Amino acid sequence: MIVQPRFEPVRQIFEAHLADGLELGARFSLVQSGEVVLDLFGGHADRQERVPFGPTTLTPVFSTTKALAAILIARLVDAGRLDYGQTVASIWPDFAQAGKGEITVAQALSHQAGLSGFLAPIDPALWYDWNGLCTALAALAPLWPPGTASGYHPITFGYIAGEIFRRIDGRTMGRALREDLAQPFGLDLWIGLPDSEFPRVAQLDKPKGLPRFGELNDATRAAFLTAWASPGGRSGDEWRRAEIPSANGHATALSLAQLMGRLAIDDGGVLSTGARDAMSLEQIHGQDLVLPFQMSWGAGVMRNKGSGDFDTGPFGSGALTFGHSGWGGSCAFCDPQRELGGAYVMNRQRTDLMGDIRARALIDAAYRCL
Repeated sequence: MIVQPRFEPVRQIFEAHLADGLELGARFSLVQSGEVVLDLFGGHADRQERVPFGPTTLTPVFSTTKALAAILIARLVDAGRLDYGQTVASIWPDFAQAGKGEITVAQALSHQAGLSGFLAPIDPALWYDWNGLCTALAALAPLWPPGTASGYHPITFGYIAGEIFRRIDGRTMGRALREDLAQPFGLDLWIGLPDSEFPRVAQLDKPKGLPRFGELNDATRAAFLTAWASPGGRSGDEWRRAEIPSANGHATALSLAQLMGRLAIDDGGVLSTGARDAMSLEQIHGQDLVLPFQMSWGAGVMRNKGSGDFDTGPFGSGALTFGHSGWGGSCAFCDPQRELGGAYVMNRQRTDLMGDIRARALIDAAYRCL
């Protein structure tokens, strides 16, 4: 573990969470100005509490994966191969069906496309058929007028972003993540996990209840509350192997923090500062139709300003901070003002849709130490 003396209060909170049973196993990491300043891990990687949660433990991070997808898309923009203002249909012609021809890449990435899920039944195993699912999405009619509001796309986001990427780059997002970011920078980040890495994956202690979605509508039902809203009908091993860039990433907190830390400074390796700022530029702000929060969305990332009903934002007090959170509590964030990248992962899940109390306590304490 790494704990600079100024972050001793954060370590105390982290250890209290473990002692009080809020955590089974967890890790919280910070990188500032390119240096790892905090890396805490502890607890257990299994529900029987026999296997330590250690520096090589991989954790499913669910929707925190969307931050990785957003960065991969932003790299295409940075290279001049894509523009946020062009229509999705200009890249993926079949997407124009059912009145979707004018939806821009920026609108799709900021959850404005009206495709939060499928109201009519589909086979849950269709999520494992990339081409079949993309065909179904291309034919799907929006659940609200595109561009008029955001409505979180928990799973479909990954197929929209991933198909845009694949049609321009030729590779899947999982392969590009490995070849362009994980391997060159030594980062333990995965979308689509090889069998060889399975033994390192932490077992999840899943929550007993459901999140509070607020007032329900068709957009929320399609996103979360049908029997086919997420992949099903296959084994857990097949879930790990699949490449679903919205939901099934695996990572360590340190590697997520190192990636976000690189975004926070102009190191020329991940994104230029201009491309980073374009990715995090606000695309829409207001009451989300799926999440029970006022949301501020960039091009695939949650913006701290205006996100949720929090005084300081889910990622601390940085006005320009952006990132993403994941089901159960994980998160990764970038604060360009403080040249700070951070991440939190765990295997005891809670029902918070955003702003997990454990992550917030650690992040808020870290900001007090800066």
